[in-house]
Amino acid sequence: MNFIRLLLVASAFGLMLVPAGAEEPPHPTFSSPPPGTVAQSQLVYLAGEAMHSQWRAVASKTLVGTGSGTNFYQWYLSIYAIDGTTYHLKYQSPANGGPLSKVTQASGGVKMWFPLQTLQIAGVGEFMQAGVQQLIVQSHEAGADCGGAIVSVFATNASGKVVPAVSVRNGCALKATVTHSGSGSVRDTIVLSGPYYNSTAPMCCPTKSRAAAVLSYRNGTWTERPKYYELFVGKLPPQ
Repeated sequence: MNFIRLLLVASAFGLMLVPAGAEEPPHPTFSSPPPGTVAQSQLVYLAGEAMHSQWRAVASKTLVGTGSGTNFYQWYLSIYAIDGTTYHLKYQSPANGGPLSKVTQASGGVKMWFPLQTLQIAGVGEFMQAGVQQLIVQSHEAGADCGGAIVSVFATNASGKVVPAVSVRNGCALKATVTHSGSGSVRDTIVLSGPYYNSTAPMCCPTKSRAAAVLSYRNGTWTERPKYYELFVGKLPPQ
């Protein structure tokens, strides 16, 4: 997809691009363009704020079917690293794993496809190291009930591979909001908000309909306070 067109799409969705010291090439291209229609495009410095560290995360979707007036979509998360003026695909969900699942048609040829999906890039932040950013995405999948939501934080490891740094799962809904510290000695944090269910609460009746917890990285460890939501350090929830 033409980069100018990509930026126009991003602007239409109210996306705020990340300020950084290194400038992006004026007309980069994408090797293995994102599938379908682009909903969001986010610049992120997964290895630090330098030209060789520029990455882009793209949320896109394709129409897989229509039934009873409802459109069903397969969502994709594509993460690219720049090389010269070309962004090369390094990670894509669902092809390389979560947080998204593969959408399939219901049995018997019924014109319904599951799971019902949504995906949103929630932002970027410096959670683990000053000057190095991580990517935050929130996704939701549902079948017959309210389904489940996942907040995923992506980073790069020592070999430059895209990996999940931490993820959080909750029934029905979960939203991530990045809080920027504004200080070089204090890392950013993520505010998680959604219903809270204790171990015996059914999906219809949360223990707290509106709850909030803070996800942070301190002294080499991810912590969630209070512990309202299911935490997975260094991995995504099992599908």
